[in-house]
Amino acid sequence: MGKNRVESIVEELVIPIVEKENFDLVDVEFKKEGPHKYLRVYIDKPEGISLDDCQKVSEQLSEKLDETDPIEENYFLEVSSPGLDRPLKRSEDYVKFAGREVEIKLYEPMDNKKLIEGELIELKDSVVKVRLENESILEIPLEKIALTRLAIKF
Repeated sequence: MGKNRVESIVEELVIPIVEKENFDLVDVEFKKEGPHKYLRVYIDKPEGISLDDCQKVSEQLSEKLDETDPIEENYFLEVSSPGLDRPLKRSEDYVKFAGREVEIKLYEPMDNKKLIEGELIELKDSVVKVRLENESILEIPLEKIALTRLAIKF
């Protein structure tokens, strides 16, 4: 079964679990790393995710995965917080984190850059607006974005 199909099925299984626990589903990944496959589920809540929160979701999801058995190969299940540099995946993420610093990786260079850093202004009509360090506003079509993450500034 393909990676995207597995992620879609797992997302359908985990959404009722995270909603019941009042958490947000940030992302689902199914990746091969070295000889092993990993199914990673990232969850969050406003006050942050604890180890107990991850364990609750992991146990419930593991039960659902055992019942439906959607993944034929062996894998490791990991449930965790998305971290400080969390990815922005959904439209709601762009709204929630407007005003925060972001790093945007592009499929192809814009202004000779494949990595854009700046303040997220908004996502509107499938275009992300970012205020750059020089105060100019860059508009990036969503289809040109490989990944948007919150930036970590020290």
